[in-house]
Amino acid sequence: MRVITGKAKGHSLVTVKSRDVRPTADRVKESLFNVLGPRVIDAEFLDLFAGSGAVGIEALSRGARRAVFVDLATQHLKVVEQNLTATGLLAGAELLRRDARAAVADLGRRGRRFDLIFVDPPYSKGLVDEALTAIAEHGVLAEGGWVICEHYKKDAVPTAAGEAGGLTKFRELLFGEIIISLYEATASAPTRAPREEDRS
Repeated sequence: MRVITGKAKGHSLVTVKSRDVRPTADRVKESLFNVLGPRVIDAEFLDLFAGSGAVGIEALSRGARRAVFVDLATQHLKVVEQNLTATGLLAGAELLRRDARAAVADLGRRGRRFDLIFVDPPYSKGLVDEALTAIAEHGVLAEGGWVICEHYKKDAVPTAAGEAGGLTKFRELLFGEIIISLYEATASAPTRAPREEDRS
């Protein structure tokens, strides 16, 4: 696993050794960031269920302003910090050892808003739905922002307006057994014309 491009291009990343953590494959990560494109530049990025922090680190390498990494496991955050230090990106990062829902609630109370939120929980535990609901309830998604969820193809995830507390799925990327689902705030969808990268 490595940083694909940007300031830390080519740096190898340490992975987390846990049965509940599946590092996002480099090919999946590259395809995702091709879709995100310039949205990453100067973005506020939230990496929930961070694991090794590979996706948030990729965002920082590609020009995100700041990234918050959330994970409940101390050992995971130690790996994230190790990877941030090795890539020289620690200054732009904040690490929170919290349950994802509690972290989102805390960030909302602090008035934090994120342009991009990456959600990659353990599969088959219903955590995507819970995370999306918390994100909408606590208002941590910036206007025009996207929530990106990585999940197993058999996991049921919200698809229609209102099923995830005001977020709507507008696109998915398929990688065999893995799906990346992209969401935006329901109210913001009619306010802009569809971008080329939204069309699949």
